[in-house]
Amino acid sequence: MKLTNPSIRMKARLNQQDYDEITILKNHCIENDQVTLKLELEYKLASANTNEFNEFMYYDDDLLIGYIGICQFGGSTLEVNGMVHPSYRRMGVFTKLFDLVKTESHYRNAENMLLLSDRNSPSGQAFIKQLETHYEHSEYEMHLKNAPDKQPPTTVKLRKATNADAKEIARQNAIYFEIDEPEVRLPEEEERHGVEIFLAEFEGTTIGKVHLETNEGVGAIYGLGVIPEQRGKGYGRAILMEAVKKLQEMQVEDIMLQVAVENKNALTLYKSCGFQVTSTMDYFTLEN
Repeated sequence: MKLTNPSIRMKARLNQQDYDEITILKNHCIENDQVTLKLELEYKLASANTNEFNEFMYYDDDLLIGYIGICQFGGSTLEVNGMVHPSYRRMGVFTKLFDLVKTESHYRNAENMLLLSDRNSPSGQAFIKQLETHYEHSEYEMHLKNAPDKQPPTTVKLRKATNADAKEIARQNAIYFEIDEPEVRLPEEEERHGVEIFLAEFEGTTIGKVHLETNEGVGAIYGLGVIPEQRGKGYGRAILMEAVKKLQEMQVEDIMLQVAVENKNALTLYKSCGFQVTSTMDYFTLEN
């Protein structure tokens, strides 16, 4: 395959057409390589306007053949992941896009970048190894394979969050993900883009939260947490199973979540609830 009319587009945020084109490329790469790509496309589609470049797209004529996206979840670290169409690899496509990403990171005065690669992606791992990075951590992707038939009754309730809960959600995100300045996002706006946020309550007291997302028949559970003073009471399991129940009611074909490899307690919980590890995402730090 040869490039005929290459061009690069840089954008602050995605529109629906961008999302659709990137999703087509993503699905093709996943099918070809049998790997996981964590691009956060739904999150990006719902993101607020910004003047900073986050989306880097490489085209040949009108065909999207390469993509790198930046996510910044508070703080000065940029999370970077991308892909290249299998037929257009070893042509410098990813390198050209990544050079633009590095320029953008310097412009933002970012302290470092987190580069993501599926552990089973030879091309991704090889690209990262040629850079002066150091290993940061890994994250498992898990899918529900054997849901327990019966669960003990629970009095934990999931209440759909409203815009009035935005600051509480941001507060919990700061605790769970150690973010100094978490972004305050409006739950009702998130829901318009397929993400539902629920506050977990026990006897009228907020004890945690969980985010549910549905896309192309897949239900995702993320942002699940129990506030520190309420831990050790079995609430994590109760929130998880309530989340699974809600997704099953939505008739999704598959349910998945992600968990840090070193989070042994959560990993044990998820396995006991029928989730199995299906892939491993490695994170590497590149300092500016």
